[in-house]
Amino acid sequence: MKKILNIIVIILFIGSLHSCSDAYNIVQEGELRESNAINTLSDMQDYLNGVYSTLGTEDEIAYSAIFTDECGTGLGSGGQNFDTHRFQINQGNAFAESIWYGQYQTINRCNRLIKSANLIKPDASTPEGASDLIIWNDMMSQTRAIRALAYFELLSYYSPDITNDSAPGVILYTNVPQISDDLPRSTTGEVAALIESDITFAADNIDTSVRILASDPIRYYISPNMLNAFRARFYLYRGNYTLAQQYAQEAINSNGALENPNPIPTSNPFVLTGVNSGTLNLAFWNSVGGLTTSNPYKKMWYDINFSESIFSLSRPVQNGWTDMGGYFNTNKSDATGSPFFEVGRKLFNLLRTAPTGQFDVRLFAVVDASSKVDKNYATNINYMNTDVLIIDKYPGKGGTAVLRNDIKVFRTSEMYLILAECYARTNNYNGAANSTAAMLKKLRDKRFALGNAAVSQPLPNYTSMTDALADILLERRKELCFEGHRLMDLKRLGPITNSSIDRDPTDDIIPGQPITLPITDYRFTLPIPFSELNANANCGQNPGY
Repeated sequence: MKKILNIIVIILFIGSLHSCSDAYNIVQEGELRESNAINTLSDMQDYLNGVYSTLGTEDEIAYSAIFTDECGTGLGSGGQNFDTHRFQINQGNAFAESIWYGQYQTINRCNRLIKSANLIKPDASTPEGASDLIIWNDMMSQTRAIRALAYFELLSYYSPDITNDSAPGVILYTNVPQISDDLPRSTTGEVAALIESDITFAADNIDTSVRILASDPIRYYISPNMLNAFRARFYLYRGNYTLAQQYAQEAINSNGALENPNPIPTSNPFVLTGVNSGTLNLAFWNSVGGLTTSNPYKKMWYDINFSESIFSLSRPVQNGWTDMGGYFNTNKSDATGSPFFEVGRKLFNLLRTAPTGQFDVRLFAVVDASSKVDKNYATNINYMNTDVLIIDKYPGKGGTAVLRNDIKVFRTSEMYLILAECYARTNNYNGAANSTAAMLKKLRDKRFALGNAAVSQPLPNYTSMTDALADILLERRKELCFEGHRLMDLKRLGPITNSSIDRDPTDDIIPGQPITLPITDYRFTLPIPFSELNANANCGQNPGY
């Protein structure tokens, strides 16, 4: 038996010796391989469809929510991801590994497609070749934009400072490495340069008019406006506020619609009375936030209305796609769904805060009507059972695929918030136009309602850039919660605004657990996974781990 156990241990140990080469040397049964599958433009398109299918940010969304202050532990939890929620982050963290290998799998497939596509590049010297070259360039544009997005996700989570060109970045490769390659980490500046090069190529060569998209909407594919939004976020994170402002404005000019907070019923306009009393007016709440809602903002989260979507990852009802809501709820986004995690209490308090008689429509998108609200939660020792705030931002697609929704990677509202930040960074924070105040007012005007009508909100007035950035951080916390932004928002804006993770003590099932970290803490950057370090001697670890 001892001998058998030793053999098992050896096998398991060998199995753990994998690096990102496992992501770039994957061979699955039935997989299209460039050596035998990409010989025509049609083959390229088939392979590109597969590349799209590997692109995902679900793990990033879940990690950002659970690690920061968007979540509290849930009534139905069995301890899933408690280590992450309690800041016990090390090189064996499950999210650190899944984000790393997930994005490298996408990069690997992009590189394979680029390599073989170069072997069948059309000759533009003939009319037919020139026409085919436009199609080829468009597919290459999509591929390189997807690769850029994957590298951007990696930099965001694994670079200690995405604004510092000299900071350690991630492993950079544009070819198809051999399994024996142990590649070192490139600098953040080197990875950012590739991202910028890929986006520029995509923007210069993209041509959606030559695509055959069948019935699939353009929001599921790389498009000119997706590239505007991508550039806006990329340059914002990198600290280039001039370019971030330019591309955010272009994205708004192309897709500037912000959804209204109405129509809603007028039977109980002062809905916060119900919230504060400890019971919810279910009929009213369901009429705004339920499946039969006529409210256009809530419809976005049922995947019924798409007006604010610039780029989304398609998650259809059919086949085995990841259910984003399954990171937070066992089987449904209501009280019967055994929540692993619930809405953080301070986030809930922010969403329910509104001028007298008004309400914030985002409350109905984030919190399910079946939630229990205990006005005495702070002193009730049984708060886990009496204060149950169900996360409902991923309720399912129109009531059919429960917990499965498209992943909204870029939305219009984020572009307004990027503009607001760019104005603040250049000291244009006050004024009725072209200012931080003007951008936040435009967004808030579309989020607050009184009775059955949207309500114009006051124009803010700030005393300093820091004051303005703090208000932007607040608005991003409410508008973009559970969409994967909070971690990077704190990392970028926390040191300036003296902000960090802001939890309520009741956000853990056991009182007395840590509720924040110093904003300078090394754990705001993910560790390089143990499996990568164990197999790749040239890949260094991030500071602190």
